[in-house]
Amino acid sequence: YGKNTIKFLRLHREGKKHFVKEVEVCAHLRLTSPQEYLEGNNSLVIPTDTIKNIVLVLAKKNGIPSLEEFAIDICNHFMTTFCQVAYVKAYVQEVPWQRLHEDGVPHIHSFICVPDGIRFCEAEQCRNGPLIVFAGIKDLKLMKTTQSGFEGFYKNEHTTLPERHDRILCGELFCKWSYGECKDFDFNCIWKKIRECILEAFAGPPDCGEYSPSYQKTVNCIQMLVLFRVSQVQVIEVVLNNTFYNVVDMKNLGLTNDKEVLVPVEAPYGSCACTLGRKKFFEV
Repeated sequence: YGKNTIKFLRLHREGKKHFVKEVEVCAHLRLTSPQEYLEGNNSLVIPTDTIKNIVLVLAKKNGIPSLEEFAIDICNHFMTTFCQVAYVKAYVQEVPWQRLHEDGVPHIHSFICVPDGIRFCEAEQCRNGPLIVFAGIKDLKLMKTTQSGFEGFYKNEHTTLPERHDRILCGELFCKWSYGECKDFDFNCIWKKIRECILEAFAGPPDCGEYSPSYQKTVNCIQMLVLFRVSQVQVIEVVLNNTFYNVVDMKNLGLTNDKEVLVPVEAPYGSCACTLGRKKFFEV
């Protein structure tokens, strides 16, 4: 049991310059005894309102240097404070506020919400067990208007999809990775590096791009680049929900439409998912 959607804004001031972190937290516990379920005995139950207040107090006292460190703070607090807690899981996601810039100059106290992907993390721990930390990004919308195709696929009597060697590749990406054994990582730096890897692998070089033969291959390229460049990541999951576009037929309007006006296909849309990890992790 636990408390979901604990939403708050943490404001940090350094003189005139302000810093913000707006987050949503879900904190779940498993107790050493199920007596509250089986017997109606609530003597071990930590009320969900108490859970909410603890999260707010930890934010006030410790701040939020990174989502991962805050999730670890939550796990550590419940494990060290309550002997009846057998398992704790903290999920934290961030509202994407970015500092506002005016003529290239960063503003000291104004921010803009930019929908370029939502950062999140999870930390979980069993009593006498290791602390496990996951992190990720979701709702990241990506598009490239060429250097993508889909050819040579299996065909039978039900196949109507034509082969394409030049199409728009567009989708909404979900990516989640595991750090394995949690150490004193710079989580903010690692998250930014992984996000850069995702964008680079999706788009290719800025002057020419890189051809994608399928959504699946693009997903794998993202995973391989992250595992190659970020040694702290042990396992990475990527889900790419596809958005397809159809070229509008304008012949009846007396116009030739060379893939300049397209409409999105509302439904159904495709989805590609893959989990990839280091061999030593799966051997363990």
